[in-house]
Amino acid sequence: MFLLQIANEEVSKPETIVAVKDFITRFGGRLIIDLLSVYVLIRFVYFRIYKHRELFFTYFIFNLIIFLMCFFLNKVKLSMGAAFGLFAVFGMLRYRTEDLSIKDMTYLFLVIAIGLMTAVIKLEDIEYYYEFVFIACSNGFIVLLTYLLESNLLMKKEAARQIIYENIELIKPERRAELIADIEARIGVKVNRILITKIDFLKDVALIKVYYFED
Repeated sequence: MFLLQIANEEVSKPETIVAVKDFITRFGGRLIIDLLSVYVLIRFVYFRIYKHRELFFTYFIFNLIIFLMCFFLNKVKLSMGAAFGLFAVFGMLRYRTEDLSIKDMTYLFLVIAIGLMTAVIKLEDIEYYYEFVFIACSNGFIVLLTYLLESNLLMKKEAARQIIYENIELIKPERRAELIADIEARIGVKVNRILITKIDFLKDVALIKVYYFED
């Protein structure tokens, strides 16, 4: 009873109540900013372009776990170096059951980085709502830059498609224009350049990598 009375007195102290409210505000504000940033990145940038739903769970869980670990460890004086070490450990994880593409891994790194930054960024001697504004602007910059790089606003996106081509007579250098025209007629896109990667004279086929700009 004596220990319970002491605990109740400590909790009821004004400074304790203020500290608890401050902690809840900081945690809740950062968590909302983090989840909103990841939602906008995945729903309105990643999904709009690649139409993949199967990685939604992975991206949100990775982001949430990184955020929670870094936020609470930061309360025990976690350094920025240690936080980035934790980021590197999670960033090196690969799934043995399914290979992720380079773009999928890039978005995985992005959601991990957003969770880490949102959890550990701390501005000294200013009110926490200024921290919220700074964190929101930082995350917004990452999302905006990702969107611009994925769009055709900054540069045209060049895609590649590998085909097996059977009209081997057209692979000669002097007939390159005819080869490109034939490929364009077959695949229905304007070819930017081609690369003949393999020629099989036994089967009379060539392996050609076709590069073209996406609309």
